[in-house]
Amino acid sequence: MWNSILQAFQGFINDSGLAWLINNFNTPGEYGYKNLIMIIVALVFMYLAIKKEYEPLLLLPISFGMLLVNLPITYIMDGPTVILTDKLADIIGSKVLEGSLVENALIYSQHAKEILETATEMPGGLLHYLYQGDELGIFPPLIFLGVGALTDFGPLLANPKSFLLGAAAQFGIFLAFFGALALKFSPAEASSIAIIGGADGPTAIYTTVKLAPHLLGPVAVAAYSYMSLVPIIQPPIMRALTTKKERRIKMQQLRAVSQLEKILFPIIVTILVILILPATAPLIGMLMLGNLFRVCGVTDKLAETASETMMYIIIIFLGVTVGATASADKFLNVQTLGILALGLVAFAFGTAAGVLLGKLMNFLSGGKINPLIGAAGVSAVPMAARVVQKVGREEDPSNYLLMHAMGPNVAGVIGSAVAAGVFLSLYLPK
Repeated sequence: MWNSILQAFQGFINDSGLAWLINNFNTPGEYGYKNLIMIIVALVFMYLAIKKEYEPLLLLPISFGMLLVNLPITYIMDGPTVILTDKLADIIGSKVLEGSLVENALIYSQHAKEILETATEMPGGLLHYLYQGDELGIFPPLIFLGVGALTDFGPLLANPKSFLLGAAAQFGIFLAFFGALALKFSPAEASSIAIIGGADGPTAIYTTVKLAPHLLGPVAVAAYSYMSLVPIIQPPIMRALTTKKERRIKMQQLRAVSQLEKILFPIIVTILVILILPATAPLIGMLMLGNLFRVCGVTDKLAETASETMMYIIIIFLGVTVGATASADKFLNVQTLGILALGLVAFAFGTAAGVLLGKLMNFLSGGKINPLIGAAGVSAVPMAARVVQKVGREEDPSNYLLMHAMGPNVAGVIGSAVAAGVFLSLYLPK
């Protein structure tokens, strides 16, 4: 009896994730030390989310998904498998096949009837099924629906020149695109990497799923990481490109925007942008629908649901499943480091381009525009606008730039979606 208990206990220990990590720590093909590295990275991201409050609503679920997928032998992101009978396994040459019964019946069509009747399908992991919302391009547009319901386009309508600052900040996207091509990425891969420069996580995910799904892990983690690090990355660039005098400029109060203007704006933008770039329909359409819920005055409950309950649920699913794509075998390689570097360069140049255009506009206006607001042209809403406010108040505590910065900030959301639409129109398989 004691021998059987001891054997059961030994089997329990040998089947544990800890035993796998020790036994495969440096085994070629497994390399358990990579899992350990990714677990540490996940814990660092959790620290940044909880202690430093860097985009915690996004970074915490992403980091937890990263932790789950890198804990050994959880199989939480594995798809379904099919177990064949011994007779069928001898014919096909394998006992276990990846994929569902239907998928394998189609692959081995000559044995389809036997597979469907005799084989057993084992379900995949939880996150594999939740990930279908990413893979099918469902979650990112739903996030945009919630973002639209939260967004006030009033500052943009009150100062239409903000569109130019939002457009300038997309410069980093196209710079990163050509940089990725120079590093031998395909045009579709380069397009996915480039969108990181817009600091717009849902757009980066949507574009990558469509054009280069195998890069989703590093692209998504890079996009959300740089969104979270906006307060660290942007201020040094903003200070380096502006003078103390420029940072102290106070801007005139924005004009009041009528409700009619606010109602017409999402409708007109939807029609114009989608007529020119049909590929943007899921993102621009949901963004503007959410905003119409907000401003029309008769759908307050829909706006509240889209911006709160629904969006938070989608953020949980999106964040955890995106984090779960960052497994050690896919994430720790030279290609990933290149993607992270290109994303950082794109984000930095996008910030710089917005500030430099702000300087030009300030010169042309006779000193009436604070160049700092150009840094808010990236799509990290509203964090980039808050950073502008913070840097401006460091020079003059009585200077309030937040509402002026919100114009370029929300323009950047539209700009990154348009940039994604350009890439999708060019490189999405017809």
